[in-house]
Amino acid sequence: MGRSRRTIPEELLLLALDPATGTTAQPQSLDLGLAGAQLVELALAGRIAPDGDRIAVVMPRPTGDPTLDSALELLRRRGSPVRAVHWIGGPRLGLRQVYLAHLERCGMVHAVAGQMCGVLPTTRYQATDTAISREIRSRLDSAIRTGVPPDPRTAALAALAHAVGLGKHLYPGNEGRSSRSRLRDLIRHDPMGGLVAHAVMDVQNGVAAQPRRDRVPAPASPPTARGVATGVPLQPRRTGAMARAAAH
Repeated sequence: MGRSRRTIPEELLLLALDPATGTTAQPQSLDLGLAGAQLVELALAGRIAPDGDRIAVVMPRPTGDPTLDSALELLRRRGSPVRAVHWIGGPRLGLRQVYLAHLERCGMVHAVAGQMCGVLPTTRYQATDTAISREIRSRLDSAIRTGVPPDPRTAALAALAHAVGLGKHLYPGNEGRSSRSRLRDLIRHDPMGGLVAHAVMDVQNGVAAQPRRDRVPAPASPPTARGVATGVPLQPRRTGAMARAAAH
C-alpha cells in the first residue's frame, strides 16, 4: 500500500498527540487502540476479515507497511482465526512507542529531548505538519456535526477514539458532552471498527478473554440418608422391643 494515505493507527496516534505538551492522551489504553486500529487497517486492505468475534487471515501478502506487516505475520502464524479480544489484549503492548518512532521515520513528527525535574530524560513529540492533524480532526467534527454517515475509515477512527477514551481529550468539559455522545454513536457505522472498538473496551473492563460457555449445573451432593439415591423408601429405625419382635 502506498504512502499517499495515512493508516488508521497513524491517525489515531496523531489525534491523541497533544500539540502543547508533546505527549499523548490516554497512553495506556492507546496501546490497545493501536492494536485494534491495525486490525481495521488490515481489513480495509483485504488481508483479514471478521469471522464472528474472530479475525481470520484471508490474504497473507504483505502490505508494504512494516508495522502492519509485522501484525499480519503474527496473525498468519496463529494458523486459525483468533478472537479480537485475545489479539488486542495480547502481550504486544508498547505499540504507542513503536508508532511514535514510525511517525518520526515518516517525517510526520519530530522528537524533542528534554528533562523532568532537571534530571530525568524525557522525549516529547511535535507534529511536523499541524495541517494533517487538523484535517483528521475536521473529518471527525464533520461526522459529528452533520450526522451524515461517515466513510468506513472515519467511522472506524471515531469508534477507536471513543474506545480508548479520547472523547474528553477532543471534546472536553460540559460543552463537549453532546459531541462525545455523538462520537460514541459513530461506532455503529463500520462493522469492523465496531468489533475492534468493543474488544478494546472489553479488555479495559476486564471482560474474561475466554469465550462464554453454558454453565453446567454442579452435581448434587451425595445424599446422606440411606435410600434417597436408589429410590428405596426409608425404613423406620428398629430399637429395643421392635428389634426383638422382628426376630420372632
